[in-house]
Amino acid sequence: MKTRTRSAELAAQSDVVELIPALRAFARTFCPKPEEADDLVQETLTKALANLDKFEPGTRLKSWLFTIMRNTFCTRFKKSSRETVGLPEGLSAKLTTEPTQEWTVQADEVRRALDRLPAHHREMLVLIVMLGERYEDAAEICGCAVGTVKSRLSRARQQLRRELGDMGNDSPVG
Repeated sequence: MKTRTRSAELAAQSDVVELIPALRAFARTFCPKPEEADDLVQETLTKALANLDKFEPGTRLKSWLFTIMRNTFCTRFKKSSRETVGLPEGLSAKLTTEPTQEWTVQADEVRRALDRLPAHHREMLVLIVMLGERYEDAAEICGCAVGTVKSRLSRARQQLRRELGDMGNDSPVG
């Protein structure tokens, strides 16, 4: 390696500064976003100035800088394919899955509580709450009066609330 004089090094630094517009234009071919292109130029300049003593006088400084930029971009690209710095907005919500254990346990508790109901109460809950039948249709299906349907449904809901306790208002008993 050749030792440089201080004035030669300052001249080379000045030449590097003059090439900044060309570096920015070249960086835009790699990076569509202006801020990313500016980051690439900055990283290229940092590397070039730190290694200016390795530049061979008499060769093209512009080509040397462009080579540094291309290599810097390729290194960044390889790194980015191996690591995820962040996720696009909204994507992280799609990547998570709510835990199902709690819902499974609650569903089992509701099922067991339904099984303990008298058959005519369970029938009303299933017809009206779960299947969405109207009171009149449920009365016709079961062969009883609408008032009886309402009474059985009310008793079924009360019993389920007692048995399920503090499961909250998310239970299917209304």
